[in-house]
Formats: sequence, C-alpha cells, structure tokens
Amino acid sequence: MAIQDERVSWAGREQDLPEVFHELPRKDCGGKLVVPGLVDCHTHLCFGGWRGDEFAQRIAGASYQEIATAGGGIRSTVKATREASFEALKDKARAALDGALALGVTTMECKSGYGLSFDNEMKQLQVYAALNREQQVTLIPTFLGAHIVPPEYTDRRKAYLDLLCEELLPAVASQHLARFCDVFVEDNAFTLDEARTILSRAKSLGLGLKLHADQLSPGGGAELAAELGAVSAEHLEFISEKGIAALATTGTVAVSLPLASMYLGEGHLPARRLIESGVAVAVATDFNPGSSPSYHLPLAMTLACLNQQMTPEEVLCGATSIAARAIGMEGDAGSLVPDSPADLVWLDAPDLNQWLYHFRPNAALGTMKKGHWVT
Repeated sequence: MAIQDERVSWAGREQDLPEVFHELPRKDCGGKLVVPGLVDCHTHLCFGGWRGDEFAQRIAGASYQEIATAGGGIRSTVKATREASFEALKDKARAALDGALALGVTTMECKSGYGLSFDNEMKQLQVYAALNREQQVTLIPTFLGAHIVPPEYTDRRKAYLDLLCEELLPAVASQHLARFCDVFVEDNAFTLDEARTILSRAKSLGLGLKLHADQLSPGGGAELAAELGAVSAEHLEFISEKGIAALATTGTVAVSLPLASMYLGEGHLPARRLIESGVAVAVATDFNPGSSPSYHLPLAMTLACLNQQMTPEEVLCGATSIAARAIGMEGDAGSLVPDSPADLVWLDAPDLNQWLYHFRPNAALGTMKKGHWVT
C-alpha cells in the first residue's frame, strides 16, 4: 500500500507497485495483519459517574426496567452528568478515546442524551466539538435528547417534546453540533408516534436519523426506522420478521451491540437472519456507564462471532466499512482502497481468524491516522 498526503494512493501486490512509489519511505509490517482503522458507530462517550451498583443488582436478578423504575439507570447518569463540569466530562471522554485509539479505533460516533435539558445537552455536544479539535479519533456526534423523559417532565411529556422540537433541535442544527438525531423507542422511553414527531422535525432541519429500536421488546422501531429512511437502527435484539423485511427494503444498517447483550443478558441481535435477508449488519460497543461500560471494540467483534454466528469477515466489515455507512462516512472511513483516508491498525496476528479467535487485552502494534502513526 502506498500512502501520500494522508490518503491511500495505491494498494495491491508488492510486485505490482508502480515505479512512482518506489522511493517513498517504507514500513515493513512483518507479515502481520493490517486492517482499516476500526469504526465504533454507536457510543455514549460523554457521561458523568459510573453505575457499578447496578451491576450487582442485575446479577441478583433485577431487570434493566426494574432498575430504571426505581430511579437508577439512565436517570442516575443524567444526575451525574448534569453535576459534572464541562472540563471534567471532556477529560473523562478523552481518556476513553485514548484507550480506544490504542485498540485501533480511528472513528467513533458519540451520542448526547445524559443532559436532557437545554444547557446540559448542549454541554455534551460541545464536549464532542472540543474533542474533535484536540485529539486524533474522528468523532461523529449524534443528538439523543430523546433518550428518556427527564424526571422534571414526567407529568409534562408534551412540554418536553416541545423543548426537543422547538428549542434544542433548532439550536443543535444551527450550530452544527450533531450530524444525526436519535430516539430511544421503548417502554419507559418514547413511543413510536413521539419518535416520528421528533425525527421528522430533525429531518426538516437537515439532520440524519437513527433509532434505538427493539432493544427490550418488539416495539416496531425497526419498521419506523425504515419508514423514515434512517441511516441505522440500533440494538434490534427483539426485531420482528416484519422489521427485518423493512430494513432489507430500505438499506438501513442494523447496528449490533454484543457487549450490551452480554451485560444485560437480554439476548442478541439475530445477525444470521438479518444478513440472509439482505440487511447490512454493523458491530459497535454501545460504550456507556450502565449496559456496556467498555469501549473495547475488538471484544465486541469476538462476541459477535461467538454469540451472533457472524463470520470473522462479516464482523470485520461490520466494524469498518458497514459501520462507516451507519454514520454517513462511507468512503471517508473504514476502508483502505485508493483515495480513502490512510487510517489503519497493525495487529500482532497472522490473519483475521487468529486475531478474533485469540482474544487479548490489546493486539494492536500501532494505529495510523491520516497517514501518521499515532500509537
């Protein structure tokens, strides 16, 4: 592979290397595996606090919904995020980004959704804007103000919808703080009709659409994602056959989150049924403090092989080129064809099967971003 001006200029067999590239500086990767920089297309990167107490509660038998109803879950993280300063949130997110970069992640989607007020949602998105200027991982921000209805609006849902549609979304769009809008469609979150209202408003403002869909029950989220032309439907552990057919028709990417399935014990996305129906399946971490407190994308990839019956090749595509599609970055991330950005990871493994089979804390020997080694 030949790299010039931060992009791939040529790729092929060594004996076919054009003469014009012969004098470039060389890096011999020793016959080891080189893959595109990994793309984590679903994270909740910026948050206050952690939720280790819920880990013990779930082991003792409490469900995700029961913990949320008792005031835990997302609500507890909202409280911690509101109380945290901008700098504290930025420093915490930067530490996670440094760890992910060392694993080979070069592009990451990052959602808001733990502020749930005008100032605090904007605070999260401004953290992402600052980090995009200051560190190496390319961040793709998503507005998730419709994560849950915050406690102060429990009896005033319409007022919160108005805040989202008439104040927050216009401000986010006008300040270019997010590329996408996401809604969590689920019991204890938002209904299909509420999601349709929010996402239609987001689309009118020029934002792309995503959905947290069918995570804990078959609620019709996948069908709504297809109806609205969302770029992705995410989670889908309980997707219906009708939902699978709808995604296949529209080309909406299904985003698998194996770490969340492992932590919650709620089942896994039916990857084989989706793939065999013609749906593209991405693999991401869902990094967040409650249901997936890990940014280890290679672990999520191994789990997708083991628990979702995805082949290593399908999983690699799911964490690179297909993941890039799920965040509107197709051609700008997740591949090493000529004219793509020179984002790659050099791995201590002879081939793809060995890398995903032999799980290690970190097999990455080096990460390249835009043609420069950054780890």
